[in-house]
Amino acid sequence: MKAIKAIVCSMVLCVLFSKAAMAEEVPDCRGKDAWPAAMGGVYLKNAGLIEIIDFKEIADERLASEKIGEDLYKQVHFIRYVTDKTTFELITVNDVSSQECSMSGVEVFVVTNRKKL
Repeated sequence: MKAIKAIVCSMVLCVLFSKAAMAEEVPDCRGKDAWPAAMGGVYLKNAGLIEIIDFKEIADERLASEKIGEDLYKQVHFIRYVTDKTTFELITVNDVSSQECSMSGVEVFVVTNRKKL
């Protein structure tokens, strides 16, 4: 009987801790229409690297996310933009929350700029 009580208590604790962990879910600000990818495209245009924001393909991978405050995270994304003639690869860094992907401006670092011949 004691073994059954111990198992039930363990299961209850596991459920409680897993719910607490789920409540602390990291915001997902990936995607071609999300703030980091959109601002990376604006950066490329403002820097004169592209004339119009019209990409054939955008791939966005979150490299890191660190909690820096109450419901505030610093995220780092690797974003690849493909046009007919060029592939751009950027690293972006910005702050996000569970409510908003644009809690700060976006720092943009151009990693590669490969022209197709």
